[in-house]
Amino acid sequence: MEFLGFVRENGVGIRNNVLVLCTVGCSSHVARRIVDLNPRAKLFAHHQGCCHVPSETRYLEKVLANIALNPNIYSVLLVSLGCESVSAERVADRIAGVKEVEVVRVLDKGVDKAVEEGSRIVERMIKDSMKVRRSGVDLSELKLAIKCGGSDFSSGIISNPVAGRVADMIVEGGGTVIFGETTEVIGAEHILMRRAVSRVAAEKLNSFVKGMEERVIATGVDMREGQPTPGNIRGGITTIEEKSLGAICKAGSSKLMAAVDYGDLVTEKGLVFMNTPGREPEALTGFAAAGAQLILFTTGLGVPQGHPISPVLKISGNPETCKRLSKHIDFDLSPVFYGKESIDEAAKKLLKKIIKVASGEATRSELIGYEDPVEIYITGPII
Repeated sequence: MEFLGFVRENGVGIRNNVLVLCTVGCSSHVARRIVDLNPRAKLFAHHQGCCHVPSETRYLEKVLANIALNPNIYSVLLVSLGCESVSAERVADRIAGVKEVEVVRVLDKGVDKAVEEGSRIVERMIKDSMKVRRSGVDLSELKLAIKCGGSDFSSGIISNPVAGRVADMIVEGGGTVIFGETTEVIGAEHILMRRAVSRVAAEKLNSFVKGMEERVIATGVDMREGQPTPGNIRGGITTIEEKSLGAICKAGSSKLMAAVDYGDLVTEKGLVFMNTPGREPEALTGFAAAGAQLILFTTGLGVPQGHPISPVLKISGNPETCKRLSKHIDFDLSPVFYGKESIDEAAKKLLKKIIKVASGEATRSELIGYEDPVEIYITGPII
């Protein structure tokens, strides 16, 4: 099975975008103005990048570089304020060996001139990107991330199992599947650990879960209403363990090859776990930094979230949601809900849809332009 992608030095892209990436939240205004002048470019405007402890600054530089290195990105403009903790030079050095990167510093010339210079650079990058063409590549080149959000009663019995079967098919085809949401593994980690190919992978997954539990306990308050969320509870999910048992279904039944930290570049083939929170703005960014070209998103409530780096393909098994929010949902699993279609039959059709999106078909979130907010996950203090 093949899809049509953009073959690059570090993988295959399913999109061919120029990225405007601020290195610190303080420069996001300038980055946004540059994209307003060049709407074909993609904007990644976050709120981090300064006043972190040194170890977290280095971590942020890794994540920012890996975001830009996603194969969906043709070239990148870094927009720096010029006084932040994150080093635009170090981020650029990580990117430069793979693709073109330019840096604009706001404090070197002021806001208006930075916008003017950045706009000229991005306009030229876009023209260069339009010379690149798609070509046929094997399914094994696909790196798919799977996320659930706005979950309800239907998620654990329909959309997550269908996603899990697709995950198995992609792994069987030699591809890579990434899943995360550490909070939503609590109470089900022992099941995933039994599927790990090595003690190292199992223990790393367990350490991520224990770390998340310890952070919650340290707050001195109950995690309920944070997880499960109020929307989850209204949708019929009662405990974090219940949510976790449904959430891990989206990982299918393949062996767990590795467990990696947030924003790490995933190089392993097969099924990989990433240490992420459950919230979409941070989790989707982690997957994009891992190199996922496409994110499969299962939802019961129908949330519209997308992402500027990796297209988000929404599926739902709640018939009322699919009817009411048809402009949010890419793939309607109502036939499974009504017993007219099996999970395996739906998964085969969904895989065909994934191939179409990987080959250039726009997702609903792309069509409605819902690609923010985005954020980077931090665990340390802002000091």
